[in-house]
Order: sequence, then C-alpha cells, then structure tokens
Amino acid sequence: MKTLTVFLLTLSVLLVSSLVNSQNTRFSDPATVIQNEFWGKLYAQGGVSFFCETPFTNKGFLLTDGYIYPLAKVRSALECGTSSQCADNDRYRQIASDLHNIVPVRSRTEMRRRNALYEELGSVIEPNECGIRESTQFFEPPEKVKGDVARTVAYMVDTYDLPWAGATTVFKNWNRVDPPDDWELTRHRQIAEIQGNENPFVLDPGRLENL
Repeated sequence: MKTLTVFLLTLSVLLVSSLVNSQNTRFSDPATVIQNEFWGKLYAQGGVSFFCETPFTNKGFLLTDGYIYPLAKVRSALECGTSSQCADNDRYRQIASDLHNIVPVRSRTEMRRRNALYEELGSVIEPNECGIRESTQFFEPPEKVKGDVARTVAYMVDTYDLPWAGATTVFKNWNRVDPPDDWELTRHRQIAEIQGNENPFVLDPGRLENL
C-alpha cells in the first residue's frame, strides 16, 4: 500500500511538472516582459524584423512588439472585454506575456496585420516589398516565415486552448513547406532559457499534423 501511495505521489509530481513546463508560468506582466525580457534581453543586441527582415540595432520608432497570434483573438476567446479590461484578467496577462508569441515587427506592418486572419491568398494579390500579401480580412506572411507562424499559432492553440487564427489546413501546409531553420531554432532556444518552457512544435514539427 505504501509503495502504491509513493508511486501515485511521484506520478502526480511528474504530471504537474510536465504541465508547468508546457506553458509560460514565469511571466504575467506583459509591459514588463516586453521592456525587460523582449527588448532588454532577447533583442538587446538588435536583430531583424520578423516579416520583412529589416536589420535594427535598437527598437527605435519604426519597430514595435507584435504578436503572431493576435491578442484581439485572445481577448475574444477569453471574453474578457477590451484590452484595458483584459489587463485585470490573470489568464490574459499570462498569455500576453508569452515570449514565444512576440516578435519585432515594423510598426506599419503591425497596424495592418494585428486583427487579420492568416490565409493563403495566392497570385490574385501581389506581394509587397517584404513578400506579404494582404486583404481587408486576411494576411499571408512571406514564404520564409510561414512555418514559423504556423508553429507559433499551433503552440498558442495547443498550450492555451485557443481557437485557430485561420484554417488549420493552411497552417499544416506552411509547417511542411517551411521547416525550422537555424534562426528559428536559435530564437527558440533563447526564449526557452529566459522563459523556462519550449515550443514543442519547433522541436518536433510533425506534432502539428496531429492537431
């Protein structure tokens, strides 16, 4: 009986540890995370903007922190109201603090993109100078980051039980045609060190096929 009790306690600890390690549990203050962890650590030495690969040495006024999985969809899923109202929602604050979902984006790109759904728009719409295709409701990222977008959206859906930000088939296809490259893997490793959890879809892209 004692052996069974010890086994069950050990199993409970392992299950809890697995759950904790699967999502951001370290940060829950988005403003502080963006200032200290995102710009202050992850991009302290500069980098390139996510969609357009524009080099930068510091944030400046042309760049902003963008969310691959839009926060507007998070607020809608949580039914917590406006951005100011959701600021008091602990679950929203945790999700909005997840570094796996935050990228440096050109401000003008983010203004057009933040509420759009992801979609494959095809040759009907000409790409802009960054390789972006967009319409009033939809946004198609450049080829070179389609897989990055798919794996991040899958992570947000799977980790926080959120709805897809577009058609599942689109994300699965993007994941296949654009596998993780050195840049994505390096960024992922840095975030895991800062935040304490990983995106399993970056480490094993095949997992996305099962969602």
